[in-house]
Amino acid sequence: MNYFYYKTTTWDDSNPSVPEQTKEIWKSLAEKKNWRITQLPNGYYQTEYKDHKDAWIDVTRRETMESAESAIDGSIEHYKKRLEFLKGPKVVKTFE
Repeated sequence: MNYFYYKTTTWDDSNPSVPEQTKEIWKSLAEKKNWRITQLPNGYYQTEYKDHKDAWIDVTRRETMESAESAIDGSIEHYKKRLEFLKGPKVVKTFE
């Protein structure tokens, strides 16, 4: 089982596993200007992002505006990390 996990998750430069369209979506989601908060009739706040067709897609609902903005900030950080990962492995520690 561990070998299977290793083979399906190892980085391979010759065959990138993320399509270009997905990368473009992640880049868009990593920018706060592509997000908004709307207030629903029940008083909750809904976070939405703008897709490539300029349509607003709802994501989450929160009780307060602050928690909705916090959810957006968390999503932005998530997609920034995904984009950073696409650059390939990075050295985090070396030994002598």
